Amino acid sequence: MKLTLDALLVLDTINRLGSFAAAAESLHRVPSAITYSMKKLEQDLNTTLFDRAGHRAHLTESGKFLLLEGRHLLDLVSELENQLRKVSKGWEIELNIAIADMLPSNGLLELIQQFYKEKSGTRIKLHTEVYGGIWDALMSNRADLVIGAPDNGPPGGGYHTQALGDIEWVFVVAPGHPLATHKEPIPETIISEYRGIAVADTSRDLPKRTAGIYTGQDVFTVSDFKTKINAHIMGMGVGFLPQYLVKDEIQNGLLIEKKVETGHQKTSTYFAWRTGRTGRSLEWFVNRLNASVFL
Repeated sequence: MKLTLDALLVLDTINRLGSFAAAAESLHRVPSAITYSMKKLEQDLNTTLFDRAGHRAHLTESGKFLLLEGRHLLDLVSELENQLRKVSKGWEIELNIAIADMLPSNGLLELIQQFYKEKSGTRIKLHTEVYGGIWDALMSNRADLVIGAPDNGPPGGGYHTQALGDIEWVFVVAPGHPLATHKEPIPETIISEYRGIAVADTSRDLPKRTAGIYTGQDVFTVSDFKTKINAHIMGMGVGFLPQYLVKDEIQNGLLIEKKVETGHQKTSTYFAWRTGRTGRSLEWFVNRLNASVFL
């Protein structure tokens, strides 16, 4: 390879400090070594990098182009060295986090913002999953840490869990829906006559899960809870939603909570990570996650 990082470093130093002599002093080399390095670079690339007509050497257009592009390489190498130092201290290069779509993300975003103050260099990737998709993301290595996983994790273990909190579910309908004025508690046989709204499980390999759907009920399936809430408000169907997600809609009269014969529903949620993962970034989040971040 004719172009070396050392030659780019010398070229950059000359340009920043304004002279070969100043570059030599900064790099702790003799001036003749700096001069030789640049002449060899010009010979190897078969181009003139410096205009030596005046008292001071100025970069030619070729020199300016090489310096501009070369600085990108120098920055990349510097970042690589920085990442390597951090990896050697136990920080992961990247941490993938999956959060259940039904959980509000503001608390987690604030936690991630706090994490960035550690200046670990770890790149965070955040995405959402639905129902069993949370477990699927962990077991298929799409995520290093999952938040909001339902109970009954995959058999066989291979992961750690910690309780996050309980989700309170309420059965809601739009004010104009026929069930809005129905006598409570509403029996399953009546509910099953009306379309239910469900969010699609994002599992790829593990069996998909469903919840809150009655036998024989027509189902409208959507991709996320935000869409599900809007569909409920529009009267497109009925079903259960986390209480904390729709408390404002209920208070403002956009949705009506109804009691059903199947009774009050509650599910336990967890955050989980795979056995054997002990990176400092993962440990940082595990030590700080709790229900107050989300619920």
